Amino acid sequence: MFFVLSKTLGVALLPINFIVELGILSLVLMTTRFAAFGRKLAVTALILLALAAFSPLGSLLLYPLESRFPPWDPSRGAPDGIIILGGSVDPDLSAVHRTPIVRNAADRMLAPAELARRYPNARIVFTGGNSDLISGDAREADWSGIILENTGIPKARLIMERNSRNTYENALFTKRLVAPKPGERWLLVTSAFHMPRSVGLFRAAGFDVEAYPVDWRMRGREDLFTFSNQGGDGLSRTDLAVREWIGLVAYRLMGRTADLLPGPTKD
Repeated sequence: MFFVLSKTLGVALLPINFIVELGILSLVLMTTRFAAFGRKLAVTALILLALAAFSPLGSLLLYPLESRFPPWDPSRGAPDGIIILGGSVDPDLSAVHRTPIVRNAADRMLAPAELARRYPNARIVFTGGNSDLISGDAREADWSGIILENTGIPKARLIMERNSRNTYENALFTKRLVAPKPGERWLLVTSAFHMPRSVGLFRAAGFDVEAYPVDWRMRGREDLFTFSNQGGDGLSRTDLAVREWIGLVAYRLMGRTADLLPGPTKD
């Protein structure tokens, strides 16, 4: 049920979709006796569009997510395993064109190559199936494996989890697949903005991981009050941040994470 709601209600609440929905509703109302309210709603939709596209709103929402975990400290020693979260490769497009197609967060697929070379004894796990509400047989893991091999990681080192549809299932299925032993250290590779939710879900699943954030979308505090002159960039940041905050709130309300905004633990 949660998966279905996340792909319907959750998608409807994303800024771009929500603003379009308000705009359509305002047009409909203008043809009725509520025309005055419809005009006000249209103005509201335009103001929200301008804020999402050109104001620092997206950066203000994104910064607490991206800055929550610092870069991983290699001085702590070699990890026992490396977990790569899916979300980069489009499995359906890849299946149609018969080649891996990376649409988002390419850093998730690039960082493991260096980690694999640096830590030759670490186990490497990719986790990701198909996140579409209605999906076919295409699985992200099948196509991501090709990319990881092309970056120089031997196929024999790769453990592919191909059935998870979201981050919650990433955590559950990966733990079940690798059965981590007490005292083992596992790195979790995912986008910096996605790290708080990911770490929180892995912890709740009983799988303690160390954050290895990649794919930053901001430089840092200097971007907090910067206005965008490219509306598409601002909309993208706002949509990305709101999607992540919706996920954090939803998982917390369902008891799937212990904190609203999980952060580093103190050793």
